[in-house]
Amino acid sequence: MNTQSTTQHSVENDLRGVLISVAGGRLLLPNASMAEIISFSDPELVANAPAWLLGRLRWRGWRVPVIAFSRLAGLAEERGQLGSKVVVIKALGGNQRLSFFAVLTQGFPRLINVARDRLAVNGGDNPLPLGVKARVVLNDDAALIPDLTMIELLIDEALHPAEAPAT
Repeated sequence: MNTQSTTQHSVENDLRGVLISVAGGRLLLPNASMAEIISFSDPELVANAPAWLLGRLRWRGWRVPVIAFSRLAGLAEERGQLGSKVVVIKALGGNQRLSFFAVLTQGFPRLINVARDRLAVNGGDNPLPLGVKARVVLNDDAALIPDLTMIELLIDEALHPAEAPAT
């Protein structure tokens, strides 16, 4: 009976996560942050945007900014193509102009259970890439935890000049 209650307690402490493959790595996010997975289509370009901001896609009445996380973090070049997927993520920063943003992926994200005792921060000596909160190892697999707040701020900064009224 002790083993059963320990196992049940462990499962209750697990978090639901999603592993998202991007060029040069994988991102680990809470499942609750993901709104939807959609097929990539050529986004509407944003004038003077950094290379990592691919443009905006129309999704459920929103014009959602699409980023290539690997470009932002300097991991690899990443371009959307036929068959690519985009993960729409709920923005949590409270910016009313940015309720959602999307991340270009390679394939379908994978839902996983994240057991706290199977997740370890991999500090290392190298500085964290831009937009990365932590490097982690989950069940012997390396992943990056994106800094969603920083990414939202970077997206807002990149979009601001395009939305500013002409003077």
